[in-house]
Amino acid sequence: MGAAKGRLAARFAELRARSEKALVPFVTCGDPDLETTEAILLALAESGADAIELGVPFSDPIAEGPTIQRASERALRAGATLRRTLELVKKLRPKLALPLVLMGYANPFYAMGERPFAEAAAEVGVDGVIVVDLPPEEGEPLFAELEARGVDPILLAAPTTTDARLARLVARTRGFLYYVSLTGVTGARARLAAGLRERVTHVRSLSDVPVCVGFGVSTPEQAREVAGFADGVVVGSALVDRVERAGSREAAVDAAARFVAELKAGLRGA
Repeated sequence: MGAAKGRLAARFAELRARSEKALVPFVTCGDPDLETTEAILLALAESGADAIELGVPFSDPIAEGPTIQRASERALRAGATLRRTLELVKKLRPKLALPLVLMGYANPFYAMGERPFAEAAAEVGVDGVIVVDLPPEEGEPLFAELEARGVDPILLAAPTTTDARLARLVARTRGFLYYVSLTGVTGARARLAAGLRERVTHVRSLSDVPVCVGFGVSTPEQAREVAGFADGVVVGSALVDRVERAGSREAAVDAAARFVAELKAGLRGA
């Protein structure tokens, strides 16, 4: 048996029962090396993360700003690949009870093959997969392979998404819907996008599926604000930046853990 079916759904149900919102930190696998990633993931789980997005490094991450682009470059230089990402999940799965989500670009997944990738993801204990550059019109064969094995295909919506398309996305996504808070690439922002509360409130009115907001959330204050109207918060660039600026593996692990603890503190009772 691979990934436990519904691990994400169970986590969101637990959080709702406690009036908490989900914190989903993002880490690029292999940045700056696989051993550091392993240590960071364990530290994030202990510091309050509710699920973790593990980025699969890719040579052309078109949705990413400079911070995560550099992280992908460092990870690729260190030898990180999709297969090594899966191997790391397999190694960590017995030590981590929280959901693990792979986030990446279509090319590596299709290079492995839709069914082989879905089988491998389920076998090692991946709970969800986000394919940033794969529209649902083209992704259904992969989504079906994943879902058949208990791995949630997680879809994305954006401020430019039409109501008709939103209805389709909330019906098809599993685990949660990833709501991109702004148009443009990933990266820390000084303030949240205008109108974000209204848009996310509208999306949540269409379905009971949890909605997590990412892109641009970079401070505990912003995370708490988003938690006031969303089910969860994804924080990537601001965390990756702390890893990049750390002078050693120990400093990177400590900085990541401290930041996640600060972020989660604002989401309890939000």
